[in-house]
Amino acid sequence: MSSLESILNFATQLAEKAGDLIVEMRSGKHLSVDFKQGIELVTNADIAADKLITSAIQDQFQDHRILAEESAPDLEKISDLSTPLWIIDPIDGTVNYAHNHHQVAISIAYCVRGKVQVGVVYCPFQAEMFTAIRGQGAWLNDQPLQTSSVNDIQRAIVATGFPYDKSETLPLLMKRLESILQHCADVRRLGSAALDICWVAMGRLDAYYETVSPWDFAAAQLIAREAGALCGHFIDVPADMPEELYGENLLISNPHLFKPLKSLLADAENAR
Repeated sequence: MSSLESILNFATQLAEKAGDLIVEMRSGKHLSVDFKQGIELVTNADIAADKLITSAIQDQFQDHRILAEESAPDLEKISDLSTPLWIIDPIDGTVNYAHNHHQVAISIAYCVRGKVQVGVVYCPFQAEMFTAIRGQGAWLNDQPLQTSSVNDIQRAIVATGFPYDKSETLPLLMKRLESILQHCADVRRLGSAALDICWVAMGRLDAYYETVSPWDFAAAQLIAREAGALCGHFIDVPADMPEELYGENLLISNPHLFKPLKSLLADAENAR
């Protein structure tokens, strides 16, 4: 077994344990809800799953760094390429989780020198485990993944999401959304970036765009790449940032739709 296969097995087991934990906490009477900065919803299950995952990584890999949404959200870590980095979202789709929706995922990415080598995204409520190793393909519950073959933008189903704080960005968000709605078949807003991207990987969706944090998309992006998706940005990435870990103006689609969608979103940006 290769070192990356061992990493994948370890991450998959962690995702399953965290998934069992959050399912149990939601089914009981011990779930509590709070708000970070007064707007971003967080539950005690987020904290518990974060602790479960990060503690296991720290025990197993003492010299590795961790970027985790709840316990270690220092984004400066992504520009330090000196040691391996784990990027963790203990619950992607916390609002969905707190409202008893199923579109919820645990996301675990293993990165070396700014490149994701292993990605795991697990939806415990639908028993769907998405995995990938760089250069070795992507999988859903041991079945290989491939993006859709839709090549007509008018037939494309495109996913996106919106930030908690829309006070300054709403006009731009609406310009982008209007452009997509005018040219594509329809839009989905499902509430979990990680699963949106994995759905692009398997062809349930044709494309996805949004601005998100690294823990929202790092693992899923590798899964999509390995399934044949094109992953990039519709606005240039700053020169000092690792492109694979930069979450602003993210665009992921099947190979046929990337260029036209990039043009649509860039034009909306320029029309401000």
